[in-house]
Amino acid sequence: MPDASAAPVSIAAVDCGSNSTRLLIAGVRGGVVEAVERRTTITRLGAGVDATGSLDDAAVDRVTAVLADYAARWRDAGVTRVAVSSTSAVRDAGNAVRFADAVRRVTGATPVVLSGRQEAALTFQGATAGDTGRRVVCDIGGGSSELIAGDANAERWSSLQLGSVRLRERHLHHDPPTPAEYAALIADIDATLDAQSNDFRARGSRPLLAVAGTALTTAAVARGSKDPDVDTVDGVVLGIDELAQVIEELAWLPAQARLEHPPIVAGREDIIVAGALLLFGLAERFGFAAVEVRVADLLDGIALRVAADDWPPSSSGSA
Repeated sequence: MPDASAAPVSIAAVDCGSNSTRLLIAGVRGGVVEAVERRTTITRLGAGVDATGSLDDAAVDRVTAVLADYAARWRDAGVTRVAVSSTSAVRDAGNAVRFADAVRRVTGATPVVLSGRQEAALTFQGATAGDTGRRVVCDIGGGSSELIAGDANAERWSSLQLGSVRLRERHLHHDPPTPAEYAALIADIDATLDAQSNDFRARGSRPLLAVAGTALTTAAVARGSKDPDVDTVDGVVLGIDELAQVIEELAWLPAQARLEHPPIVAGREDIIVAGALLLFGLAERFGFAAVEVRVADLLDGIALRVAADDWPPSSSGSA
């Protein structure tokens, strides 16, 4: 059992995702993550990867500039352990070595490219810490999305090559998109989800647990939040009809007009509807009447593993 009386382990966990670069500075004590600071910066590392198979030089530069700022923050906070991860965009890129060298140069840490299996296990651990009973978790990213089901641990997982950036680049070529473009995007989602296992179906009335920026931003817009900090909607439950309503509200607006909603920050305005449509598709396909959004996610799972001296994770993961 973790020792709740011990001094917290000071950790900085970083996720270099396809759309955003995120930081969690936290103390971990007794198996509990005590967040000190969370930051998200839209960096669009995955821009163009679906089409070219390579990371764009400008995108790498954007990420490393943000990481330099993050590193200054965690050094000022007296952090003793640092973990940097990357996921879909870097997994799919042929020039990932250049990215790793750049990250190492500005942070001093070697980035760990998580497999889909590892990403799923860490996301489930972070999102469900303290829960009991079966949960189904979805993490909609920019380049890929994870579906995970389990009880105390992740038992089934699937990494989908669908994400808000990838879907927007594939299908939405006008601003605002045309009905035909939305129809093609939805058909892409449906075809992928139809191939998924029924292990992710709802059992009982518990909502689908959704983490990361798409879900939090959509929930904040649905609740009419005037606060750009989407973490304030942690724990909000949206019925599937509410989710459909906010998608309809945003879908036909020009991207610039979506920024009039404070939770939609610059860099998310062109991808939020694609991500929200994927969230809706997941809930509908697997029979969930509602979605519960939660702040704790992959970063919290990483922090727990670092505190337990299990970083980098084993190649097989634990899902």
